[in-house]
Amino acid sequence: MVTGQEAEPGEVEALRAFLGRPDACLVLGPHHDVAASDELAVRDIEYHHHGDPLVPRQQRFAGYLRGVMRALGLRVENRCGLRPAVREQDKIAPFVAFRHLDAKGWLEGVTNFNLHQHLPHYAVTTDEPDTVRVVARHPIDTSRPHPFTEAGNTAFNMFLWMPPDGERAGDILFADSTIFSSLFGGDESLRDFWRNLVTK
Repeated sequence: MVTGQEAEPGEVEALRAFLGRPDACLVLGPHHDVAASDELAVRDIEYHHHGDPLVPRQQRFAGYLRGVMRALGLRVENRCGLRPAVREQDKIAPFVAFRHLDAKGWLEGVTNFNLHQHLPHYAVTTDEPDTVRVVARHPIDTSRPHPFTEAGNTAFNMFLWMPPDGERAGDILFADSTIFSSLFGGDESLRDFWRNLVTK
């Protein structure tokens, strides 16, 4: 966010035109927003929660993309940098999928994304029913405190789908950018997700 970049009107209009196609699918992957608070003590808690020494006490991503989302009227915001729960041998735990909301089968054959130490919570900022579907939530590693878990949360929104609506004929998906890079690993479940993206 420190760059202060903003989407140009022409860029937003190009995306609107793209989403006017019934076969279009726009995947947005805003990354974490670590330490949005001005309080240094809170930043320190967040830093120790994710436990990645390569990430500073404050690292806020997606300023440009947030502007794009606002311009398109997408009521979603990336928040926090949460450490996902893991299972044996440092493998990420399965997410909780709400498959009855996944009418298109985006998560068909998919039980997890890959492990990353600090993943965003995709907060839905609208009360309009069914415009944004939370299709998968991931349990948080609660062994380390974080303001988000101290507020009573045990999982974060990991995968969202916005079906076609009104003049928008295309689909919009939210999934963290790290799952599209082999730098952070990958397994059969993730490959199934990539396959679903190009075949659904």
